Amino acid sequence: MKKLALVIAVAAVAVAGCDSGNDKPAAQAPAPSSNAEVSYAADTNDAGTVARAETSNDALDAEAAKAFLDSAQERLETMSEEVSHASWLASTYINVDSQFTEALAVERYTALAVELAQEAAKFDDVDLDPETRRMLTMLKQGLVFPAPNDPELTAELAQIGSKMQGMYGAGKYCPEQKTKDAEKGKCYTLTEMGQMMANSRDPKLLKDLWVGWRKVSPPMKPLYERQVEIGNAGAKELGYDNLSVMWRSKYDMPADAFAADMDNQWNKVKPLYEALHCHVRARLNEHYGDDVAPATGKIPAHLLGNMWAQEWGNIYDIVKDDDMEAPYDLTQLVVDSGMSEQDMVKVGEKFFTSLGFKPLPETFWERSQFVQPRDRDVVCHASAWNLDGKDDIRIKMCINKTGEDLITVHHELGHNFYQRIYNHQPFLYKEGANDGFHEAVGDTIALSITPKYLKEIGLMEEIPGADKDLGYLMQQALDKIAFLPFGLLVDKWRWQVFNGEVPPGDYNKAWWKLREEYQGIQAPVARSEANFDPGAKYHIPGNTPYARYFLARIQQFQFHRALCEAAGETGPLHRCSIFKNDAAGKKLRNMLAMGASKPWPDAMEALTGQRELDASAIVDYFEPLMVYLQEQNKGRDCGW
Repeated sequence: MKKLALVIAVAAVAVAGCDSGNDKPAAQAPAPSSNAEVSYAADTNDAGTVARAETSNDALDAEAAKAFLDSAQERLETMSEEVSHASWLASTYINVDSQFTEALAVERYTALAVELAQEAAKFDDVDLDPETRRMLTMLKQGLVFPAPNDPELTAELAQIGSKMQGMYGAGKYCPEQKTKDAEKGKCYTLTEMGQMMANSRDPKLLKDLWVGWRKVSPPMKPLYERQVEIGNAGAKELGYDNLSVMWRSKYDMPADAFAADMDNQWNKVKPLYEALHCHVRARLNEHYGDDVAPATGKIPAHLLGNMWAQEWGNIYDIVKDDDMEAPYDLTQLVVDSGMSEQDMVKVGEKFFTSLGFKPLPETFWERSQFVQPRDRDVVCHASAWNLDGKDDIRIKMCINKTGEDLITVHHELGHNFYQRIYNHQPFLYKEGANDGFHEAVGDTIALSITPKYLKEIGLMEEIPGADKDLGYLMQQALDKIAFLPFGLLVDKWRWQVFNGEVPPGDYNKAWWKLREEYQGIQAPVARSEANFDPGAKYHIPGNTPYARYFLARIQQFQFHRALCEAAGETGPLHRCSIFKNDAAGKKLRNMLAMGASKPWPDAMEALTGQRELDASAIVDYFEPLMVYLQEQNKGRDCGW
């Protein structure tokens, strides 16, 4: 989950995170300075809504701004803990009561956040020091979907969000016919379907699963349309043209400049993606034949081993050459080790403590969700939470004993250790330098899950020679490089929806236009506006901004390169592991402890010496693979 205090997307990196449920009222704000002439009411009225803060226009000066920020942060921190617990409950016990409880908490929080954002906007023309100005801007930009200052719309927005997440979390697919790998009459969860898509090579089953899961999302479409309408109205009240501008303005640069930089970074790595796409398409054609996997054009989306075709590592067995032996099978190493799901988390914790981070608190082990319960519906999408802004950190996963989930554990713990190390910061700074930083930290650690590391922790006896590196890089590219265009297009679609470029009648058409253009994939069956395929991806109904994941794919390689240099590693980037390295650990800890207290270029510079994104690190990492792909693709009709 993300900073739930300011991000009402129950999903990803916690601000707050989420736990179980105390229903605390907003804390009484401290009395303002006597000469600030500002009154901040923090109590509630009979309806349970937050009383509006009143700021005299005559008192709009620097001192009043600071008094307002002190009060606002205290009130938000208290209420964020309430909504975090309610959201944790709604994610781990999906039923009508938990959704109702969450909706009420989110409604109260949203009402407060909207009022405070509008109060912050009153200081737009006041001459302030840079830090005060930055905090006020962060306060205005905090909500993902801000409601207008209308209690009814605030309540409606909260109910829509909770309802869509409940639809997603409870979604299942029940095949109408028995196949070799699926039973008639049995209903499969998304987790189970994901495992089947990863392992099955039956194109009929893969298509059935692909189509079946997407039946969960059409009922979301009118809800999503209404949510966008309300959110745009809220964004306008805060001074933004629409949600698109608001979302793109959160990166310490103008909105259009941020979008342009995203495209610039994509163009640097696009040749590598296109070479990978060409090779993967050829291998799929050899495996399935022309009728299932054409040798030219776009790749059918159901054949790539992932429900959303966003990562392709599960089809490594199809893509690799006969003489390209993988250096190891991480899933097999996990299974052979006999470790439990909780043991996998212990392994991840050990990596961070080897870099000088404090061990996880005992409450983490008592309160986290590690496996899918047998007796209730839960949201299995992996997420990391901090419920109180201090030490109540948790992960929520339905862990499978796979290499993929061992890596995911490291990723989620990256959020938790980041949350914990900046918990001394003021409330508005309890966040990553930008949201991509939060996603990149765990993935940076995962890049150190190399044979050298696996040997050190006892999962591998011998380190494979350099002749096995191409297999490793191919596995990495099938996930890291294959993801890049998907990471870019999800929010490109939302930005177009938010700014009115894509009307509701074209939601699905626009989604597939982007997927075909950027990924070079196509739906395995005809799609229409009766479908709502964006809603079949968690981050759409979960309202989690997605640009962060694209940024993270770029940033993690920048971070990895800088940390390897700090560790004194001189070999290839793909063989470097910073496990147990004090110098790298100190550099990482110092940057993470900054939280959001400085603009992200300052944090980037503190770790890497650079003040901008630089995709050259990812190009450097995969250079040996690029040479291989260019050789393999000679004579092929690449592109789509």
